[in-house]
Amino acid sequence: MNQKRILFSIALVLIAVTAGGLKWIKTHQKLGQPGIKSAPITGSLQKKIDLPENVLDFTSTNLPEPAVVLGYLPPDTSYTERIYTAPDGFQVQGTIILMGADRTSIHKPDYCLPGQGWRIDSKKIVNVAVGGTQPYGLPVAVWHISTDLQMPDGQTEKHSGAYAFWFVADNEQTPDFYGFLRRLTHDFLFTGVLQRWAYVSYFCASEPGQEDAAFARMEKLIAASVPEFQLPPTGH
Repeated sequence: MNQKRILFSIALVLIAVTAGGLKWIKTHQKLGQPGIKSAPITGSLQKKIDLPENVLDFTSTNLPEPAVVLGYLPPDTSYTERIYTAPDGFQVQGTIILMGADRTSIHKPDYCLPGQGWRIDSKKIVNVAVGGTQPYGLPVAVWHISTDLQMPDGQTEKHSGAYAFWFVADNEQTPDFYGFLRRLTHDFLFTGVLQRWAYVSYFCASEPGQEDAAFARMEKLIAASVPEFQLPPTGH
């Protein structure tokens, strides 16, 4: 009986400590500055973020935030999406998701893509040479993905593409989701600052087997567009 009382007392203490810790975090949490260019929006927890309109020989169209995204992401999430089109019709979709105080704005790509019907066929890291006034190397995750679509005649047709992404915060960048989580946790525990990370992604469709060639074209767009919206790391 005494042992049960001791265990019960310990459980109560742990609950109290956890509750106190969560309350302390909520009252002492400080948001860091984004690693992408942004501007405050009056009366909103969100920030104004944009992908550049004109890049190389691409024209572009800014897409409104999908209703499903509005209802799915935390209210302090900032979001922008743009479709780039080359003169020959080649298209690239660029997206930025900027978290606020809620980390769940950013989801693991390994779950999101299969949830949308895509298979992940291969993964690699590519160091993209970013230009601008302060050139630097940007590690980017590049995945080959594919899906099977049913055609009107009942047959299935394979569609492929290249998906590139990375995570960026104030003077921090990583192509790895768990790297982003580790850095976010480390910064908060040791500085009390919750870094405001962004998830940047680019996607282009391709013929099966032509994913590398499609990414080579998309890489040029990434290298040219990044200086327009992302802050370079200090020291570069």
